[in-house]
Amino acid sequence: MTITDTDRTAPSPELARWVGDAETFLACFWRRQPGVFHPAAPLVPPLTLGSVDTMLQEGLLRTPYLEMTRPDRMIPEDDYCTSRTVNQTAHNGFADATKVRELLSEGATLLLRCVDQWHSATAELADRFGRELGRKTEAFFFVTPPGRQGLRVHRDDADVFVLQVNGSKDWQIHPGPADGNWHPGPVSDPGPVLLTTPLQTGEVLYIPRGFAHCATGSRGLSAHLSFTVREIGGSHLHKELLRLISARHRPLPRPLDDADLIDQARVLIGRLTGELQQTTAEGLVASARDSLRKESAAHPDPGLMTMARHLAAKES
Repeated sequence: MTITDTDRTAPSPELARWVGDAETFLACFWRRQPGVFHPAAPLVPPLTLGSVDTMLQEGLLRTPYLEMTRPDRMIPEDDYCTSRTVNQTAHNGFADATKVRELLSEGATLLLRCVDQWHSATAELADRFGRELGRKTEAFFFVTPPGRQGLRVHRDDADVFVLQVNGSKDWQIHPGPADGNWHPGPVSDPGPVLLTTPLQTGEVLYIPRGFAHCATGSRGLSAHLSFTVREIGGSHLHKELLRLISARHRPLPRPLDDADLIDQARVLIGRLTGELQQTTAEGLVASARDSLRKESAAHPDPGLMTMARHLAAKES
């Protein structure tokens, strides 16, 4: 694969903090091969075991953002969640800190999904990654006890950047799919092992999109933060093309009769044909990537403190 202009992003300060020289990474690793990187300056994770402890203690962490997993079976929600009664109404799916800790001690993995949707510091980092790479970026947090796996060998429909936050984890990476006829999820025959490596606290692992992989907790309580960089597909291109055409469409007057209706249909087809001829494949790809990325943009400041100061100033 040749890196195209849509793959190159300059400058890339956040990417460089994780992998060193960004241009070298894009030329040698991006979508080509996995690699382990040792950041020159320690990366401070936006989410840590301590902050997860606090969230569990505060009691607001709930499904579907929280999940307990095993590679051999699904763990029912009731095994790690409890209900809360608010205004005399029971609400299910709240994390039970005691149950979560017990399952971890028994070998289960704690998985926090889409952290960028509910944790502002992680959302800001995901947004920086997304802007530099021009793609939607999501975040996941895994906590795994030593000697255990959270997920079976699987493929992700995303490029993955892993930051080891605590302890260490042993990884196995297998080749990517041979053609486009593949699906994300568990893989029964992942092929030969490309890379076997322990990932220590503070180190970064890059896994290209579609490359099968699995990980086993090694020393200590392993915690890692994963940023998944999502690529668009044919459905995104189709949706974006329709959006662009609709955005440019100017409404026509109400037709007077059948002949007028036929004339308007002819005018509309002519307009759309002209717009399609002006739309390039490269432009459509870039626009679709940008639209998908903006769906997961960092959370806006609600401005409650600004509002409070403004009201206080008016009242004084």
